[in-house]
Formats: sequence, C-alpha cells, structure tokens
Amino acid sequence: MSQPLATRVPQPLATRLDTLQRRIGEALFARVAGPEGPSLHPLAMIAVAQHSDYRNDPWGRLQRTSTFLAATTYGTAEDAQRAVDRVRRVHQHVTGTAPDGRPYRAADPHLLRWVHVAEADSFLRCHQRYGARPLDDAGCDGYVADIARIAMELGVPDPPRTRAQLDAALRAYRPELRATPEAREAARFLVRNPPLPLLARGPYALLAAAAIGELPDWARRELRLPRVPADSVLVPSAGHAIVGAVRWVMSARR
Repeated sequence: MSQPLATRVPQPLATRLDTLQRRIGEALFARVAGPEGPSLHPLAMIAVAQHSDYRNDPWGRLQRTSTFLAATTYGTAEDAQRAVDRVRRVHQHVTGTAPDGRPYRAADPHLLRWVHVAEADSFLRCHQRYGARPLDDAGCDGYVADIARIAMELGVPDPPRTRAQLDAALRAYRPELRATPEAREAARFLVRNPPLPLLARGPYALLAAAAIGELPDWARRELRLPRVPADSVLVPSAGHAIVGAVRWVMSARR
C-alpha cells in the first residue's frame, strides 16, 4: 500500500505542503460557501435574468445556493427548515412577465418541479462520473427519494422518488424546453467570461468542459456551446483531475 504524500517527502516540504493545502482549501471554501459557510425552461430563465444578480455578484449567488444545499443536506432538521422557509419567502416576490407576454412566478409548482428535476439529474449524473464513490442503483434511488423531501417542503408537487421517475419527469418537460437569449447569455457568462483571475481560468475551463460534456446533445446545441463528448479520453480525465484536486484541498478542513 502506498504511503500518504506527506510521509513520502522531506518533513519541511511536507509541512509547507500541508500549509498550502489548508490555505487553498480555506480560500476555496470561503469563495464558494461565503461567510456562512443555467436552465432551459424559458420562464425559469426569464425569472433568473430579471431577478437574479448573478452577473454583478456571481459568487454571492453561488454562496447562497451552496449554503442552502449544505443546510438541507447536512444540517439539522431545524437548519433545513429555516433554509427552506427563507427560499420560499424569496420566491413569493419573484414575479413578472416574459417577453412573449406570459406571466411567471417563482412559486409556480410546475416551474419549481422543473428546477428540482434538472438539479437532481445534474447532481446525480456528475457524482456518478466524478464522485469518489459512485452509487449503485439502490443508492441512486435513495438519493432521489431523499431530496424529494426537500422538494416537497419547497412546494414541488409529487417529486420523483426513483431514478426511473426522475428520467421520466425530465422527458415530460422536454417539449417545453428551449434556449432563450437569456439562457444563452448565462451560458456565455459562465463558460467564456467567468469571474476569475487569469491563473484560475485554465482549471476552470477544464471543469466547464467536463460540465458541458454531461449535457444532452440537444441542450448543448440549444445553448450554442462547443461539442465536448463526455466519452472522450480527455474530458473525463481532466474532470477527474480537477475534481480530485478540489477534493484534496478541501480535505484539509476535515
């Protein structure tokens, strides 16, 4: 069995390596989680474009999302309920009219269900490809069933509770999905002009390529993103390298 990296290098170097790992981990955690630790549905994307400040404060937007996920995944029942209540209060104020004249509201159960199934599929798909311990079939069903409880608290009607039901729900939404100018603008912002220093853009580009590779071909074409085949040698290898590096720096916080 191979020895840990820190025991295979001279002690002064090992100490510096541990310090670097800890500092990078703390910086990354602060950036993603904050001090507290794109969609293809036209109406959902209009709501994001008109009410979200992701262009001017993308890291704040990410931090609020990661805080919600952390609270509802790892927090106590009371923490999770407070996070859900906070989101529901925000949703009550997100209303408007799309350019085609259709009204929308963030609390619309149909739109809430779309956001839920899209996120659940994306999280599960990426974990299965890049996670340290991919789930078996029972584990996938268990994950979908677990997050269905949060979805119901948010107002999602009849959320899927198995992987098969999740796939069926995504297929049912397919006729409604198309890329609007707002969706393409969000994709360009995230992929081509990320709010990152130059040194971080190389690793981010590899991570973005891995994410694009997980999109269905029709979604990638709608968003006018470059073709990045997920089954090529380069994309999964790069994705595993970046995710592994993130996992390594974050392990210093345990």
